[in-house]
Amino acid sequence: MSSRRLSLDLHPIFNKGREIDAALENSFQEARQKKAKELEIICGKGTGQLKKRVLRFLDRDDIKSTYHRINRDKDNSGRIFVYFRWQRGQ
Repeated sequence: MSSRRLSLDLHPIFNKGREIDAALENSFQEARQKKAKELEIICGKGTGQLKKRVLRFLDRDDIKSTYHRINRDKDNSGRIFVYFRWQRGQ
């Protein structure tokens, strides 16, 4: 996968709350460092609780200000795409 596109699979830590939060924070930090255009978050279909947790994370003011938009995969409800627009000097 290109350095401009990142992916985070949450399946291995689906039931470890602190690790989920840390993985999301680290992915956003990596996206910022690499000036990634896209971050794919794989939360799986399951009961939907993990997806809700991810969406709550994405709705935080400090996180929301870092990305341009999000898309939920219309063909696979277990994936969320986060898109970034970076300004020069950011």
